[in-house]
Amino acid sequence: MSSTSIASLHAPSGAETTQNKLPKRAALVSFVGSMLEYYDFFIYGTAAALIFPKVFFANVDPATGTLLALLSFGIGYIARPVGAVILGHFGDRIGRKTVLLFTLVVMGASTLAIGLLPDAKTIGNAAPIILTLLRLLQGLSAAGEQSGANSLTLEHSANSNRAFFTSWTLSGTQAGAILATLVFIPVSSMPEDQLLSWGWRIPFLLSALVLLVAYLVRRTMPETPVFEDIKDKAKVARFPVVALLRDYWPDVLRVIVCALIATVSTMTAVFALGYATSKFGVARPTMLWAGVLGNVVALFAQPLWALLADRIGRKPVFIGGVLGCAALLFPYFMLVTSGSTPAIFAAAIGLYIIYSAPNAIWPSFYAEMFEARVRYSGTAIGTQLGFLAAGFTPLVSASLVGEGPNGWIPVAIFVAGCCVASAVAASTARETHKVDIADLGKRRA
Repeated sequence: MSSTSIASLHAPSGAETTQNKLPKRAALVSFVGSMLEYYDFFIYGTAAALIFPKVFFANVDPATGTLLALLSFGIGYIARPVGAVILGHFGDRIGRKTVLLFTLVVMGASTLAIGLLPDAKTIGNAAPIILTLLRLLQGLSAAGEQSGANSLTLEHSANSNRAFFTSWTLSGTQAGAILATLVFIPVSSMPEDQLLSWGWRIPFLLSALVLLVAYLVRRTMPETPVFEDIKDKAKVARFPVVALLRDYWPDVLRVIVCALIATVSTMTAVFALGYATSKFGVARPTMLWAGVLGNVVALFAQPLWALLADRIGRKPVFIGGVLGCAALLFPYFMLVTSGSTPAIFAAAIGLYIIYSAPNAIWPSFYAEMFEARVRYSGTAIGTQLGFLAAGFTPLVSASLVGEGPNGWIPVAIFVAGCCVASAVAASTARETHKVDIADLGKRRA
C-alpha cells in the first residue's frame, strides 16, 4: 500500500487539497517546534562554556570549574537514552503528536527553572546539584523531540520527497542554535558583573515565550495517517522496545554508530567556543557570530542536500558529508586558533556547509530503517545512545587538548575518528530512497 493510499483512508473525498498540504504543514510544525525546543537546549551549551564555571562552579579553581560545567552539559545526554525508551514507547503506542506536546512542556519548564535558579554564592552546593537535575530534564525532553518530529513529518510525506520534508526538523534545530546564539551575543557583551549576576538569565527566562509559541503551533497538527492505519488495524506493538530489539537490533546498532557524527556539532558549539576564547584570546562575540553565520549557511544548505538525497539516495550524501567533516576538522582548528576574524568565519562556514549534508539526511535515513510500529523507538534509542558521545565530546576534548598552538590536534583526531566510524556504519545500511513508505522495514516481516 502506498503512502498516498494510506493517507486516503483518513481523508474525506472533498479533502484532497488539504491532504496535499499536510506534508508542508508537518514540515513547518516540525521546524518551528524543533527550533523553539532546541533554542532551550542550546542556550545551556553556550552558558556552560562561558558563564556557568563562574556562577555555579565558582568554589573550585577555574580549570576544574570549566570541566564541571562541561560535565553538567554532558549529563543532559545521559538522560536522553532513558527518555528515548520512555518517550519512544509512548510515541509508538499512543501517537507522535501527544508525546511531542509533552516534550515541549518539559523542556520549557526546566529551562525556565534554570533561569530562576539562585547561584552558588546564594545557596551553595545545592545550586550545581539542582542545575544538573534540570539539565537531566532537558535531556529527557530532547530525547523525544527530534525522533517524534522526524516520524511525524516522514509519515505525512510522499515517497518522492521524504528526505526534503523530513530535513526541516533538523533545519529547525539549526534555527534554534542560531536563535540561542543571537540572544547570547548582546548578553555576552554586558559588563562582567552584570553578566554574571543577572544578564545570563535573560535567554533562559525567554523560554516562557518559547513554550507558549511552540505549543500553539504544534497542538493543531493531526496524527500521521501511517500511525492511524496501524492503530485501526490493531497492529500497534504492546511493547515497542521489545519488538524493536528483537527484530531491528542491527539497525539500532547502525544508527548508534552513525550518530557519532554529532560529535562535530558539540565540538564546535561548546568546546571550540571556550577553547578559542580562553586559550587564544578570541573575543566571545567573534566566536558566537562565527557560529551564527555557519548555522545560517547550513540552514539554507540542508534542504538542498535533502533534495539531492531524494534523487540519488541517502547513503552517498550522508557518507560524503561525514568524510568531508573528518577532513575539514584540521583546517578548521588551524583557522580558528589563528586569531584572524575572517579566517574564523571562513572555518565555521566551510565546516557547517559540509556538516549540513549528514545533518539533513539522517532524519529520513535513520527513520526509514524501521517500520512504523517501532519507528519512534528505533530512531529515538539509536540516536540518543549515539549522541552520548556527542554530549561528552566537550569534556573529552578538554581532557585531550595539549599545550601550545597545536594542542588541538588530539581533539581533531578524536572527532575525525568518530566521523570515520559513522561513515563505515552508514555504508552497511540499505538504500531506501526508492522504497514505498508502507514497505520500509518490512524485509524482516
